Amino acid sequence: MGKKVKKESESPCKETFDPLSVEGKTPATVVLLLSSPEEDILIKACETIYTFAEKGDENKVSLLGLGALEPLCQLITHSNKMVRRNAFMALGIMATNSDVKTALRKIDVIPSIIDKLSLEDDLVVHEFATLCLASLSVDFVCKVQIFDNKGLPPLIQLLSSPDPDVEKNSLEIIFNLVQDYQSRLAVHELGGIPPLLELLKSDYLVIQHLALKTLQNITTDKDTRNTFREEQGFEKLMDILNNKDFSDLHAEALHVVANCMSDSESFQQINKGGGLTKLMEFVLTPTTPEIQTNTVRCITRVSQSSENRKLLHEQDVEKVLVELLSVANDSVKAATCHAVAAMSLNLASKDRVRDLGGIPAVIQLLSNESLVLREAATQALSNLTHSNQLNAFAVYEAGGHEFLVQQLHDNCPRTVANAAATLGNMAEQEVIRCSILSYGAIQALVEPLKSTDTQVLVNTTLCLAVLACDADARAELQSAGGLYPLVNLLRSYHKEVLHNTCLTVNVCASDEHNAVEMCKFGALEMLQEINQSVNRRSRFSELAMISLLNSNLSLKYSLTGCLTSTNIITNGFYDAGKARSGQRVLTLEELSKQPVNQQRPIIVVNTVTDETVAVPEERQSSQSETDTSSKGDRRTPRKKKEDDKQKNEAQPESPTEKLWKMMDDVLLQHLVKEAKESILPLNDEREQYATLARLVSKAMGGAVEIEKLHEFPWELHLSELKFELQSNVVPIGMISKGIYCHRALLFKCLADCIGMSCTLVRGEYNRAWNEVLLFKGNPSSSGRSSQPCRFIVDLMHQPGNLLKTNTPAAVQYQTI
Repeated sequence: MGKKVKKESESPCKETFDPLSVEGKTPATVVLLLSSPEEDILIKACETIYTFAEKGDENKVSLLGLGALEPLCQLITHSNKMVRRNAFMALGIMATNSDVKTALRKIDVIPSIIDKLSLEDDLVVHEFATLCLASLSVDFVCKVQIFDNKGLPPLIQLLSSPDPDVEKNSLEIIFNLVQDYQSRLAVHELGGIPPLLELLKSDYLVIQHLALKTLQNITTDKDTRNTFREEQGFEKLMDILNNKDFSDLHAEALHVVANCMSDSESFQQINKGGGLTKLMEFVLTPTTPEIQTNTVRCITRVSQSSENRKLLHEQDVEKVLVELLSVANDSVKAATCHAVAAMSLNLASKDRVRDLGGIPAVIQLLSNESLVLREAATQALSNLTHSNQLNAFAVYEAGGHEFLVQQLHDNCPRTVANAAATLGNMAEQEVIRCSILSYGAIQALVEPLKSTDTQVLVNTTLCLAVLACDADARAELQSAGGLYPLVNLLRSYHKEVLHNTCLTVNVCASDEHNAVEMCKFGALEMLQEINQSVNRRSRFSELAMISLLNSNLSLKYSLTGCLTSTNIITNGFYDAGKARSGQRVLTLEELSKQPVNQQRPIIVVNTVTDETVAVPEERQSSQSETDTSSKGDRRTPRKKKEDDKQKNEAQPESPTEKLWKMMDDVLLQHLVKEAKESILPLNDEREQYATLARLVSKAMGGAVEIEKLHEFPWELHLSELKFELQSNVVPIGMISKGIYCHRALLFKCLADCIGMSCTLVRGEYNRAWNEVLLFKGNPSSSGRSSQPCRFIVDLMHQPGNLLKTNTPAAVQYQTI
């Protein structure tokens, strides 16, 4: 069998077509050519697409729809240099369209672009590759991709490119990247400061702007500022500021200057080199209002640090600022006011501004039509007068308080807040406070109490707390309807608003009428809720609660069941019984209008005779016979009832008039007189209390044995009084059969009237008692015992007996 002979493989045909000219008249045809294997066709196709896309966004979108993007992204890595160049040109120009950018984000093209930035030396490739990245770098995800693929090193190198378009595009990418903290640090670490400073000398304004904006971002880092200073960056900025031809760059340059001076260390270094002096000279150099405004803003930013404020004060920056308050431009004056406000955090600067006559200059700005300027002026005055009474008086002398009261009606919440803060600062001085009130400050502060702006509420409530120290101001606040919105602020969960509101409530509660009014609006219930809350409770809320109760002892006794020796019972006090937690205690007027019911009577105290009520002679004579007559004779005589009936028929009376006649208590007045005459002459304090106890017991039915207490007809007696008076409110002097709660209240009332000290404590089941404080030893001796003892006064069983607290006898008296 013969050996197989292998056939020679047919060699491919080495002949090719002659050059063929292809003319594509539609974009679709050209896009198809992007898939050609022939480099010449690819070069021409990419060039044609670039030319077509350059004509407008419609063409770019059209090419996107025809699928040109993906083949172009592949061709930027082609082995042929011209193909790569033209592909980058086409891709870069297309990427400037927003729709194309969106599509590009879905294609992982950024690593390929960055790779070519590092390897290519073709300036055209650099230009359009950076143009493409500049368009993509506005997107956060793309910024992260550029950073993660180490795009910053080649971009920083390209900042020194001979092509200004490459510089501009690279700078724009870096600017977008340094919005993020990690990129700002990386630019510094990669040596980006020197090339950025070099670009400040560029012939192209757009590059200079971008370089300054980039420096503005990266100099927020302290280490970057140190490098910036070492590279003479501050001096280069001052060169720009001193060059009038670069006035368009001054705004950005000043921002960078402010960053450089923001920390004390950098500021001190710049100051030593004379930088601060140069800046002060630049401030006063006649320039455009915009440049002056930005320069003053620079000072404002620098003065945020206490150390910087001290250095600025040493350079007498206040003199410069006061001079700028008189310029014509409102924007410059507003910026200056903000700078004054910032510098006023330094005590010496406050005094300096006053000495230079800056306060009247600021006050004049309050009448300006510019909302921004008025807001800035009120802020300056607020800071100038804070904890500085000399400045407060200077504002007063210049008539500033009148303008500030007017600002409380302003539409700008910040202006209102600042005006309220300034008035609060000034009102600490009585003479100024009276003058402020004369211009209607209380009325003007009512509307801000309804504001939704937190700072307005904080400052308004604090201002009211100071102004309400004046009794007339409290009355005006009530008549102006300010108590309701004030009480409503107790619902606030903002800590400072709630604290200031409680402080104002505390001040306003010093008037009983205001206290009653606030209780009508639910102040007590709200404060109870606040004081039960772990998060909202504070010493301010507790103080407000105490003050509200101390100004209305009737409410305090109902809610707490205790009156201290310093709580002096006065006319109009009433015991409505123990109130449940969260229950609103009705006023005496409201209780008197209720129909007679089966509940316990309301016991009222009134030692003043209503002058409009004629007391019958028979009633007066019954008082004189009190000591000798029986207790039953102390009830209102029937003849008086008939006289009152005849008087009612002759002259109709309103419910209010009836209430006051009904509360007239001549018998109580007699008891007060008898107590003064029989007790005050006694020298022994113990004997005074014992005598008063016997007087109270005698007036309310005498001593009652414990075993016979259930036989004592006090309930029937009180029911008869209610029926006789046709009211649930019973004057305490008319009660001739009373037990613990009635006797303890009468004892407290009489003791307070004649200047003796005791407490009143409510117990359970109609129990109540009085505690007195006595010192052991002979009052006539050289001194008393250092340890006083507390005693409970027996008013029921052995009247006049003093029971030492916590002893079995005292406990038995207090409980069933």
